[in-house]
Amino acid sequence: MTTPTGAPHPSPNSSLRISDTRGADFADAIRQASQQLVALDNGPLGVPVAEPAVRAFRIVRDRLDRADYDSRHGRDIRSAAAELAEVAGWALFDVEQHAAAWRANQAALALVQEAGDASMELLIRQNIAMCSEWTGHHPVALAVTRGVLAHGALSPRVEAIFRVREAKGLAGLAYTTGAVQALSAARSLLEDGTRESDPYWAWWVTPEEIDGHLGHVLQDAGRTGEAIEVFQRVVYRPATVPVGHAGMSDARLLDCLLRERAWRDADALTRQVIAAVRTRSSQRVHSEFGRAAERGRRHRDAPPACVTP
Repeated sequence: MTTPTGAPHPSPNSSLRISDTRGADFADAIRQASQQLVALDNGPLGVPVAEPAVRAFRIVRDRLDRADYDSRHGRDIRSAAAELAEVAGWALFDVEQHAAAWRANQAALALVQEAGDASMELLIRQNIAMCSEWTGHHPVALAVTRGVLAHGALSPRVEAIFRVREAKGLAGLAYTTGAVQALSAARSLLEDGTRESDPYWAWWVTPEEIDGHLGHVLQDAGRTGEAIEVFQRVVYRPATVPVGHAGMSDARLLDCLLRERAWRDADALTRQVIAAVRTRSSQRVHSEFGRAAERGRRHRDAPPACVTP
């Protein structure tokens, strides 16, 4: 996703503005639509945004195909359209429509390259690596990630994002030590603070985001006790920025606690977070809780609250 929360709430006329503008105002209208979608996705109500994001991008794509815009602003309009496609790609990924997410990311990449927007291209390549890793295409994820890292000239915050992607690709290939080292590097880079060169879309990379990935790497490697310690730091630390997929570490912590038969802690965690999780639009989070609940159902002694996703 691109912009932080605090963007204006969507208005019923958002699609109309996209349809009726032609030049710089067309690009502005596209960006406003993206901001509104991101605000809803990260907001407390759990409003699903995949469908409206796809619909908005189709309107824009149709106008680009018909050359229904002021050509003097073509590059800016294509850059804004690429961002909207990126938002659609993220939203589709988060509801586990992976084939559609891949198509949206490829459309975003083509547009951003036409626009020559190097900053937005980095975010889109990050998404492509993320989607590849999530769907088990770890060599692809690593190739995309290392291609970006090889070019260098990244701000510390952006490099941290790609070190996370590198770590997840390595973890998927069972290179746990390398994955942990890459996440440690990401954490160190983030501690360097912000730079004027940081793109506006990098707002979401935080210590808890990186630690959540570290916990996941340790969990998948079977280092459950270590994973629990990391996840507990994430879950019981106040979030620095709200994100729509909040709850992922909670679900993975629950899974780890059930693996260890730590029934009391698992029950307390479930009762603490389940109401908030049910409001999330992220199907990935719901799926993670469902898998944890399935693990709980394998044990007669598991608390009842832990076996209902």
